[in-house]
Order: sequence, then C-alpha cells, then structure tokens
Amino acid sequence: MRHLIACATALLLAACSHMNGPTGATARAVLSPTVGNSASGTLYFTQQGDRVLVSGEISGLKPDAEHGFHIHEKGDCSSPDAMSAGGHYNPGKHAHGRYDQREHHEGDLPSLRADAAGVAHVNLVSADFGVGTGEHNVIGRSVVVHRDPDDFTSQPAGNSGPRLACGVIQHS
Repeated sequence: MRHLIACATALLLAACSHMNGPTGATARAVLSPTVGNSASGTLYFTQQGDRVLVSGEISGLKPDAEHGFHIHEKGDCSSPDAMSAGGHYNPGKHAHGRYDQREHHEGDLPSLRADAAGVAHVNLVSADFGVGTGEHNVIGRSVVVHRDPDDFTSQPAGNSGPRLACGVIQHS
C-alpha cells in the first residue's frame, strides 16, 4: 500500500511540474536611449513555470506620463531611432490590443507609468512568451519604450509614437 501511495504521489508531482513548464531561465535587457532622448534602464525576465516575471526600472521618462511599452521582433537597436528593432513581436499574427485582453500581440505589454521623477517601475507577469525555450522565446528580441501612451486600438502598433529607448533581451 505504501508503494502505491508513493507512486501516486510521484505521478501527481510530475504531472504538476509538467503543467507549469520550465522554471528558472533568466534574461536581461539593458535599455539605452535613442538619439535625442534620455530614457534608460534595465529589465529582468525570469521564467516561473509557464509564466515570465518582467521586472526592473526605466528612468529619464516624461514625469507623470504614460508610455507605450512592447517587445519587438528583432534584437537590433542599432539605428538612432531604434526602428531597426522592427515591429511588435507577433508570431501568432494577432491584431494589436490590450495586454489583458484575449486578442493582442505576444509583444504587447501594459503601458508604463512614470512617477513625478520620470521613473517607471516594472513588475508584470506574462504567459504570452518564454525565456530561452519554446515557440515564443524572447531571447534575441528587443524591448522598446515609446514617447506616448498606447491607445490599444490603432493597428498595427497602438499609435504610441517615437521610440525613446531600446534594449536587446539576452541570457543573463
């Protein structure tokens, strides 16, 4: 009987760990300002089961303002305006939309809200992408902060204006 209980417990634990997915992979994006701007910061991506925790801080933003914030398809921030990062990361070919709605790009993130000092603190969890493995791996993609708030309706990118900062997501 003890053997049967031990086997059942082991199977249950294995099934639960499989449902949660990989855990522990980490990545980092160091955001640098585009030409004529001062926004910069560091974001951390931590795989936690089937979700990713994105945390960090971005400074040099317009105080008390909202800014569009997205993962972009290319890990290339080399152009002065960060247009080299391409469009929003969207492997599912979805319409642009709110991060918390059913229809949205995998790279759509909640807008950043800068405080009175022009600093935005990031702390969000997403099941739309992964770190290091899987079909929606964001390693090698970029993170972009925009000047204006995302309207979450304009296609294909939410009308959030010029790119203020860009950073490539890399294993850490």
